[in-house]
Amino acid sequence: MTSVATIEKSEHSGSVTDETSQGALSRRSYFLAAVVLIAAAIFLGGIASPPGLMDDVDAVHGQIARNMLNSGDWTIARLDGIPYVEKAPLLYWLIAICYRVLGVHDWTARIPVALAAILLCWVVGRYGQWAFGRLAGLYSGLSLATCVGLFLFTRIQIPDVMLTLSVCIGIWSFQRAIEEDEEHHRRWAALLAASLGVGILLKGLIGLILPAGAALVYLAITRQLFSRNVWQRLHLLSGTLIILAIAAPWHILATRRLPPYFDFTLHSGPGQYHGFFWFYFINEQFLRFLGLRYPHDYNTVPRPAFWLLHVLWLFPWSVYFPAVASLSFRPLDRAGRTRLLALTWTGFVLLFFTFSTTQEYYSMPVYPALALLLGCAMAGESRWLRFGSRALAVICAVSALLIAAILWMVRRVPTPGDISKALESHPEAYTLSLGHLRDLTIHAFAYLRTPLTLAGVAFLLGTFGAWRLSPRRAFLAVTLMMVLFLNASRLALAVFDPYLSSRSLALPLREAPPGQLVVDGAYYPFSSIFFYANSTALLLNGRVNNLEYGSYAPGAPQVFLSDAELIKLWSNGDRCYLVTDGTNRGRLEGLLKPAHLYPVAESGGKFLFSNSPAGTVGKITQLENRPAL
Repeated sequence: MTSVATIEKSEHSGSVTDETSQGALSRRSYFLAAVVLIAAAIFLGGIASPPGLMDDVDAVHGQIARNMLNSGDWTIARLDGIPYVEKAPLLYWLIAICYRVLGVHDWTARIPVALAAILLCWVVGRYGQWAFGRLAGLYSGLSLATCVGLFLFTRIQIPDVMLTLSVCIGIWSFQRAIEEDEEHHRRWAALLAASLGVGILLKGLIGLILPAGAALVYLAITRQLFSRNVWQRLHLLSGTLIILAIAAPWHILATRRLPPYFDFTLHSGPGQYHGFFWFYFINEQFLRFLGLRYPHDYNTVPRPAFWLLHVLWLFPWSVYFPAVASLSFRPLDRAGRTRLLALTWTGFVLLFFTFSTTQEYYSMPVYPALALLLGCAMAGESRWLRFGSRALAVICAVSALLIAAILWMVRRVPTPGDISKALESHPEAYTLSLGHLRDLTIHAFAYLRTPLTLAGVAFLLGTFGAWRLSPRRAFLAVTLMMVLFLNASRLALAVFDPYLSSRSLALPLREAPPGQLVVDGAYYPFSSIFFYANSTALLLNGRVNNLEYGSYAPGAPQVFLSDAELIKLWSNGDRCYLVTDGTNRGRLEGLLKPAHLYPVAESGGKFLFSNSPAGTVGKITQLENRPAL
């Protein structure tokens, strides 16, 4: 917050005329405080466990940070001892710092993402106030804090909300630097450069491309692309030095640590190793953009869905998009320039990813731009605001009725064990962020009675507020509705914890006698057991996907087993433990014989076996209320 606030000058007249008085400044502070409090209620409230860290990337990033802290090597990320050079390191560093200060827990791993989300909402609120006025800033911040997309994609520990923050600060700094009446353009240009450097350390070159591309398109549209004055105000030379000072050291160190230094081949295959530079830049960024990355362990959202899903990601505020369409985008004043910049910002990011492989959350950097446009429209007097509120009231009423119908249908459905008993499996969909939604069945909702009830109450509140109240009072009622609904969603995630996480298998493993842990398959599907058990493991037929490339690096440990090697290990007399899921249990029983598979624990459709009865500690199906690590 202070990095932006400390370089701000007094607000000018023009698009904002009522902020010159001390009373107005005080009200502005109250509005921003309200944005921060609402965001904190959602995002800080969401760091508690349960739910635990999920299998896949959630626990992977938590474990990488721990490995860095334990090893003292903050340059090369490692999983199970294998170099993991897919991602930039800043998120790992921030999590590791939280571990150092507060200890290694799942909730401390979530602090950086939660704080970034809160800071992002504050920055958007402040940006909106500067550009449009107090109310528009309030609505911009609240619409971002309470939208579905920002909450949904901060449930996993990925750096995209931090990237979104760096993009937002960068684009606002760019606008401030080129404003003719801005006296501190050098400071804003420096902040722009710093945000680009941080963005590179968060997400690679995309942290530079997205804000720079949006800015260049804006300059072209406003016929300033070849303006000498604009480029002088951006201080390119000093800005480049700032970017290099922030981003270059890690890239140089990592390249030197994992040679060969410069390999520009455009293809690879099993057993081939080309060093850090090739994998991180050529493979992970250039070839991934083209859909040619090796290994191809990811999927892409269909292009029409990628665009249309923003109606859901910005829900419930997306009902006011028609009011946004009625705004003026002519760059005649500060407000008009900001609206045009937000539009080009949105268009560039969406078009960029339209030509790339995409996940649902890749477009998160446009959320602030859309929130600014929504906040500006909501502070106006457009007739579309009333229509939007009425449409939202209908949506909320239908949702409340649907929830009531579901609760009635499952009123007598028993709920044995955990929710995995009522889910279907669609592993082919899990390469997308929301792939697990296909696993839901009507019986699964019986396990979700409490969060469904709370969500129903929230929708009833939204129905009343959006239908009966004036638009501005309706906005506050809808904000409260979303606070309740998003907390209901967090309760639902806690119910899914045994299914989405292997945490419930880790506790009995930690309490069992020492032995060699074997994980059936790749690292990612059981990544949380590494975190909660604080253990390494051998991977059965797991030399695939994310760890395949790093496993061929010189000096990488040999942690992979074949079926024949497992049989030998299982029968050599030393205690071993094996983690698998229900889909592979039959194959392993045929391989190792049921008489030699002693069950230790079962949870969420996953199983922990031992080759020794001395390791058996009983069947465990419900550990959600145990203390988190």
